[in-house]
Amino acid sequence: MPSETDDLPLAREFPPATHDDWKKLVDSVLKGAAFEKLVGKTYDGLPIAPIYSRAKDSPVVAGRANSMPWQIIQRVDHPDASAANTQALTDLKNGANGLALSFAGANGAYGFGLEPSAAALERALEGIYLDAGIAIEFQIGPQTRDIPQHFAALLARHNVAPANVDARFGFDPIGAGAVWGNSPYSWAEIAKFFGPSVAQFATLGFKGPYAVADGRIIHDAGGSEAQELAFVLAVGVAYLRALEEAGVGLETAQRMIYARLSADADQFLTMAKFRALRVLWAHVARACGLVPQPLFIAADTAWRMLTQRDPYVNVLRATIATFAAGLGGANSITVLPHTLALGLPDPFARRIARNAQIILLEESNLDKVTDPAAGSGGIESLTAELSKAAWSLFQEIEKTGGAFAALERNLIQDKVAAVRAARDKNITRRKDVLTGASEFPNLHEAPVTLLDAKPATLAPYGEAKFTFKALAPVRLAEPFERLRDKSDTLLAARGARPRVFLANLGTAADFTARATFAKSFFETGGIEALDGDGGSDPAAIAAAFKASKAELVCLCSSDKIYADLAATTAQALQAAGARHIYLAGRPGELEAAWLAAGVSEFIIAGGDALAALNAAYDSIG
Repeated sequence: MPSETDDLPLAREFPPATHDDWKKLVDSVLKGAAFEKLVGKTYDGLPIAPIYSRAKDSPVVAGRANSMPWQIIQRVDHPDASAANTQALTDLKNGANGLALSFAGANGAYGFGLEPSAAALERALEGIYLDAGIAIEFQIGPQTRDIPQHFAALLARHNVAPANVDARFGFDPIGAGAVWGNSPYSWAEIAKFFGPSVAQFATLGFKGPYAVADGRIIHDAGGSEAQELAFVLAVGVAYLRALEEAGVGLETAQRMIYARLSADADQFLTMAKFRALRVLWAHVARACGLVPQPLFIAADTAWRMLTQRDPYVNVLRATIATFAAGLGGANSITVLPHTLALGLPDPFARRIARNAQIILLEESNLDKVTDPAAGSGGIESLTAELSKAAWSLFQEIEKTGGAFAALERNLIQDKVAAVRAARDKNITRRKDVLTGASEFPNLHEAPVTLLDAKPATLAPYGEAKFTFKALAPVRLAEPFERLRDKSDTLLAARGARPRVFLANLGTAADFTARATFAKSFFETGGIEALDGDGGSDPAAIAAAFKASKAELVCLCSSDKIYADLAATTAQALQAAGARHIYLAGRPGELEAAWLAAGVSEFIIAGGDALAALNAAYDSIG
């Protein structure tokens, strides 16, 4: 028997494989095409190669302690405090070990949130043993900045020692200004009060952290991973400086700050982003002359990836995001319920959000390995490249005077807007796929159950003396959802959706591929596709179109069949009353002939689907 250190006997019979050997095989398949065709790009312009070698001497990125699970955090955002209390108790009894109290007007409230009052806070936490190891995370804004004070007073009334409570207070004035696009005060004025206000909680005995550098703001606005990381660094450093000016030593100040990142369905970029933040924050600490301490990183599954249509797909997105954040070293994870984009989630949606995490921890044991991505060539490369790109942007922000000054000059906003424009272009062309929204829609989906709740209303906060571009949250599926809403309006008004007849030519083997493409293309815009039976008789196909009473028609078949039948069928369809005739595929040299025969437009993979669908509604009238 060979020893464990010997090569496997089977492996000895094969020559060693090298990267060059693989490259030769790939080149033979590419047949002269550039190898760069296989190299992807992130929105930061970072390359993603098709294959990587194993990373050598890669240090483990310090995150959670060994075999320490992340905290399962559940949002509590019902405007009614009694209902919020019911939510919180149910969550804690069924697997959650932490609560994110999201108050109205806070970043990440997304239209709902607790009423910002001492009475509402006490009612929402009634019956919860706050010193029993439960994590409490406050998501607050300028209008709710007094909530931590109310919490401290609540603990005092119940004789609970602050040192025994795991609380994160979420002070983030720069983040609030970034989302609002204005501030009543300059950063110098804010910092003067920020430092002492935060430091007082350490005096009261709370362990912290107290202030958050919230990267969700960049992610929600459509920004890139490097932009999100750079913003977190810039805000974190601004808060370090404010605390130091308040007389807090930097060694203590670094433990008063935590970070929050968005986790989305891009598994590898999400893992690399969380790992990169730890590398970058350690670099900040060393630059300050400190021994780096592990940064607490809270993760929220991404708002921008949620879709209103086919919302159950959001469960899968959130599961992948949670998986990636967990393996990337997040200390806590909050899963946004899959129906949040539609309204206030019901108990079922909240249960699914909890259980996604519980399965990954209790059944998949994802917490049992420390930094499982260490040594992976792809993840290590992405981590390093993201770190470099984020650090470069962070330095640019610092040169302008820091995070607040960069916001005033719209430096951050303009960079985010450029990425958002590129992202929007890829979404409208369906290169970035949103399953159930921009691809593979379900026009007959059943409605989901939501809670009936009236959001809390807040009084305005101060006079907007300092204004700049706002980093408002968006969802990527919104343009396609607006078309689906238009379809629903027509359905309610006339009893039928707009329809397109798929004029399939030839046999099923000829037309199935393009008919499937056309069906998905039109139905993403709420235009119901009616399948034709196929055939080679233009008159019969035109009669089937007329009988369907569809407003639009699309020819679907192979290039070979198109060459024989497209022109004559288009003429027959036009004679049967078709006002707008599509053809699925690229026309090539036959474009002029087909246009002359009556074809109005060609729909192709990679084309501007959103523009074509909007134009379809215009043609329907």
